[in-house]
Amino acid sequence: MRILDLETPAVVIDRAKVDANLVRAQTYADANGLKLRPHIKTHKLPMFAKLQCELGAVGITCQKVGEAEVMADAGLTDIFIPYNILGSGKLERLSALHRRIRLSVTADSAVTVAGYADRFTDPENPLPVLVECDTGMGRCGVQTADEVVALAQKIEAAPGLRFEGLMTYPPRGRLEAVSQWLHGAIAALKESGLGVNTVSNGGSPDFYGAAAVKCATEHRPGTYIYSDRTQVAFGHGALEDCAFTVLATVVSRPTENRAVIDAGSKTLAADIAPVPGHGHIVEYPDAVIATLSEEHGIVDLSGSTKKPGIGEKVRIVPNHVCPVSNLFDAVHLADGGTVTETVPVAARGRLT
Repeated sequence: MRILDLETPAVVIDRAKVDANLVRAQTYADANGLKLRPHIKTHKLPMFAKLQCELGAVGITCQKVGEAEVMADAGLTDIFIPYNILGSGKLERLSALHRRIRLSVTADSAVTVAGYADRFTDPENPLPVLVECDTGMGRCGVQTADEVVALAQKIEAAPGLRFEGLMTYPPRGRLEAVSQWLHGAIAALKESGLGVNTVSNGGSPDFYGAAAVKCATEHRPGTYIYSDRTQVAFGHGALEDCAFTVLATVVSRPTENRAVIDAGSKTLAADIAPVPGHGHIVEYPDAVIATLSEEHGIVDLSGSTKKPGIGEKVRIVPNHVCPVSNLFDAVHLADGGTVTETVPVAARGRLT
């Protein structure tokens, strides 16, 4: 099938660009002695998770237990879940996963550690737990090196748990500050007699400078596989590197300078980027997707010398690809202008 014969809206994945993005990242990681543990939250596809491991990744990262279950069912055997997992139901599912694969998790509070300790009690098969550190992002994570030590000691004291190390999701553009924070925490742990096996850093925007965080042993990029407008605005490659586009149809031209496409917030999500509009239209780079309603994208054509006609199909690079990927049941893999395969997004909607 030709790409232009797809019913819209539809996601089209350029396989050559995916392969180039994966190889480039793995090459950088290998050259700098970093283990790569890609985050599957972007693609949610077992086939790409397996490809990442075949290229040299040590395992994968999943944000939720449901994603990890899908990946384990598909044959992935080393999964890190960097999330506070709470509640008896989720802990039971986590335990079932732990019996099947190599699994590790995080915690940033004594409450989370206590839940793990109550459910995991076998000293012969302890659950590895990393302490999440807030190195400036302002999301989850302990705030000081003293808190790191206190939580690590609680983990070590639980027979069915093992303190594995540190994890952070860092703020963009602050590599040196992140490095200093983690070095301080490692020093405090060593002073208290605790070793650190893993220091897990994350994110795509600063990935090609990640070697500056010299104490990190692994990195968890996610968006790098596809890239998007936000990553490009952050300096992570060019628009031509973006492998993921949404194919949409112009369904109306009410005025000379307004077009309407069949891709609204239920297709493109509503994330903003450091550049104008809700996505980049490949064929009309000077057009701006100005507003979104649920099923309509309103395109401002006033800055575009050429203008699309009703029925024309256009390709859109999303602002933030991860939530868009989660909105579709399937994606279409393409080589040039031809669809080569249609693949279900196996882990979409796995939010628990």
